[in-house]
Amino acid sequence: MTDFETLGAFYLGKQYDLASRTRTDDLVLYDAKDLTTHAVIIGMTGSGKTGLGVGLIEEALIDHIPVIAIDPKGDLGNLALRFPRLSADDFRPWIDPQAAATAGQTPDAFAEQQATLWKNGIAGWGQTPDRIQNLANAAEVTIYTPGSSAGKPISLLRAFDAPPAAILDDVELLQERVNATATSLLALLGIDADPITSREHILLANLLHHAWREGRSLDLAALIGGIQNPPFTTVGVMPLDTVFPPKDRMGLALQLNNLLAAPGFQAWLQGEPLDTASLLYDPNGKPRGSVVSIAHLSDAERMFFVTLLLADILAWVRTQPGTGSLRAILYIDELFGYMPPVANPPSKMLLLTLLKQARAYGLGVVLSTQNPVDLDYRGLSNTGTWFIGRLQTERDKMRVMEGLEGASGSQPFDRAAMEQTIAGLGKRVFLLHSVHEPAPITFETRWTLSYLAGPMTREQIRAVSARANAEATTGAPAAPPRAVATPSAGSGAGTAAPVLPADITQYWLPPTAAANANALEYQPAVLGLSDISFANAKLGVTEQRRVALLATIDDGPIALDWDQAERITVEPSALERGARDGARFAAVPPAASNTRSYAAWSKALQKWVVTNEQITLFKSAAFKTTSQTGETERDFRIRLQQVAREARDEKIEALRRKYESKFATVQERVRRAEQAVQREQQQASQAKMDTAISVGGAILGAIFGRGKIGAGSIGKLGTAAKGMGRASQQAGDVDRANESLQALTEQKLALEATLQGEIDALGASYDAQAETLEPVVVTAKSGDVRVQFVALVWLPYRRDDSGLQTAAWR
Repeated sequence: MTDFETLGAFYLGKQYDLASRTRTDDLVLYDAKDLTTHAVIIGMTGSGKTGLGVGLIEEALIDHIPVIAIDPKGDLGNLALRFPRLSADDFRPWIDPQAAATAGQTPDAFAEQQATLWKNGIAGWGQTPDRIQNLANAAEVTIYTPGSSAGKPISLLRAFDAPPAAILDDVELLQERVNATATSLLALLGIDADPITSREHILLANLLHHAWREGRSLDLAALIGGIQNPPFTTVGVMPLDTVFPPKDRMGLALQLNNLLAAPGFQAWLQGEPLDTASLLYDPNGKPRGSVVSIAHLSDAERMFFVTLLLADILAWVRTQPGTGSLRAILYIDELFGYMPPVANPPSKMLLLTLLKQARAYGLGVVLSTQNPVDLDYRGLSNTGTWFIGRLQTERDKMRVMEGLEGASGSQPFDRAAMEQTIAGLGKRVFLLHSVHEPAPITFETRWTLSYLAGPMTREQIRAVSARANAEATTGAPAAPPRAVATPSAGSGAGTAAPVLPADITQYWLPPTAAANANALEYQPAVLGLSDISFANAKLGVTEQRRVALLATIDDGPIALDWDQAERITVEPSALERGARDGARFAAVPPAASNTRSYAAWSKALQKWVVTNEQITLFKSAAFKTTSQTGETERDFRIRLQQVAREARDEKIEALRRKYESKFATVQERVRRAEQAVQREQQQASQAKMDTAISVGGAILGAIFGRGKIGAGSIGKLGTAAKGMGRASQQAGDVDRANESLQALTEQKLALEATLQGEIDALGASYDAQAETLEPVVVTAKSGDVRVQFVALVWLPYRRDDSGLQTAAWR
């Protein structure tokens, strides 16, 4: 295993010696768990922030940790440019012709140069093309473009859905989401709304709060209707019409209506719904790298979307169980304007809330910015890791120093040394300051696996998305739902309802929309309704299920086949007991007019349900656990991945605790040995100096003495000779002390290698996608199935002027 392929660690680069301006061989491995206390990346343009951020995201995806990256500049789309072959042909479509011209090369030659550059760069950091392939296999990268079809669009049709119960049950969180949604929507209209003084904000907030507390979701059309005719008559203690007269409310409704009707806004209603879980995991539960590109949006549109996204992320976080391991990452590439120190945009409170609360649920928030003075200090104080690159102004440096000092907590903080270190940082060189580390580390960022082509244009994003769609592998398409055959126009319909035996129960499905009764025609079918009880104590299964099947009636030898029936959702209370006046009726096949047919169909329905209805669970052999009732295979795999990550982190932490006392003992011995070396060196230096003084004094006395060399002078020379012997002995003591220090240092390194070996022995990182899950089927017995009824049901159809029929009940 490569040294940097360590479980639960992100390979960010290698330590850098500022004094010699050289990169050392010491790896910088960042503990993934540390990111649950969030991080901030600060550095001016050209400092290498993008490379560090891309590298951090790459490491997370390799470790099967999903990432949502908000990209205001268009740089993070480069994560999709992963070329394991490292061939010039792969690089060629992403070459900037202007950059090639500046380099005095043709685009083809420039592509060849870039391919060679990336091949050498990756190799220079100990990486291989296989690691690029591992990254591609670990997680897909999808570029989302809200309000545009360049990438994968995101629909806002669900943006005003009622939040989950975890949000509704928390008064503070609910109010934060209401305020953020109302403020962002008004900002999109160009209305700078204060939650306390703005009547527009107060009205929208009350509409959202009223609907969500009732569990009702809204959309823009419903909001427009609510503004015109609110479901309440007072605001506070005053009449609504006094606070916000109907004429003025109509003006606000017209503004929203114009927004909805604008051709450009239709792009906001296309694509996948805004859903955090879908941004983090694909339908199979595989982690995603979701790059949300907003570079093409206006400032108001950016604030509108980012606020809705942050609100949805916060709602998702609140539905997750607590964990001490890293579950997912939210990365914001340029934070300017979203969490300023003075103003209060709708995104600010959501970000502050995430920084305070998300760590308990395993969401790591990584914020990147050029200007630390534009960030709220409360947010900075909640980040445990700081990556600091080259800064532009003294004001930025002062702000960073203040933030670092505040984030240091009880740790000693040497301000002068820190200022000197930050002043010496160069391109791609960062200072890593973490509350989880004993001292700051200076390092150079590693070479990214993704090709950094620069900010992506819409055309490039469209090309990336097209390539991803072409390469995507899909399983067999799902079987289309079984449909009830639509009767033909010539069905012999009459104006009067057919007369049937009194023992035959009849129901009428209501039309879904108001229609002229004279244009309705009822067609007969059979509706079977069953309740099933599933129970399995060993697997913890207790579920009640209702099955409603709608079957057509045939004149052939098999009048009704439940295998060909359509599963529908219907509540018995919604069924009508009579037809709409003026409607027409089709003829009833003979089998449906026979009372005994329904008893036979009822028995057949019970057998069909026993045979076909089941609960399928999934069993993991790796963890000896089974999915829960109602848990999809996707959600089960997501849960297994998190369980594996938590178990891995616990084992690593246990190993570190096991070696903690040994490291402390060796470290103390090393410290004493270092002190001994210093002491012996001082004594040796002192002995040399004393000897030099003695010899010098003896010689001077002999030279400048008045008489001949006597016994005193000889004695002094003898003393000097003895001093030289002691100096030689002291030099030997220094050598022996250095040998002892070297032996202890080697002992410490061996202990570290032993610990790392035991961590590596834990095995490769678990991949929930790679495990083959065993299906576990829970069936019901005949006694667990209760057929509520099998009845004749009349289906309303609408006939147009040409005689064609369309279902009026779907």
